Amino acid sequence: MSESVVLDPVDLDILRLLQNDARTTYRDLAAEVGVAASTCLDRVARLRRAGVILGHQLRLDPAKLGRGLQALLMVQVRPHRRELVGPFVERIRALPESRSVFHLTGPDDYLVHVAVSDTADLQRLVLDEFTSRREVARVETRLIFQQWDCGPLLPPAAG
Repeated sequence: MSESVVLDPVDLDILRLLQNDARTTYRDLAAEVGVAASTCLDRVARLRRAGVILGHQLRLDPAKLGRGLQALLMVQVRPHRRELVGPFVERIRALPESRSVFHLTGPDDYLVHVAVSDTADLQRLVLDEFTSRREVARVETRLIFQQWDCGPLLPPAAG
């Protein structure tokens, strides 16, 4: 596990603002946090080098791309052995329907977030790409009615 990085209040403000809008200019970001634009640029570069900022993501609306039905698939793999885990995860990650994959503790080994066109497409995905695999012992499906984004990720407050 990587060690946490010491962040001051200006760093925290920069991270909060960039998480709300990663396209904010350095000039606007600097004005908002109260530092010079060059200082802001240096701080963001330091946060990148330290691995705090990992990159930028483009968010798309799955429904606008013909994938209006989203679901969570709880998948149990048997036997749950290292030589099966890597290939299984890579296969699932390569599926165009897969949005994210989580390796879990507990009765389910994986949680897979998928986006499909409709229930028939979901059924095809489960039957053809999951339960047809020899190592998949069980798949449980939960439809997603609605999803909300949460606030920016910041370190725990010092206590």
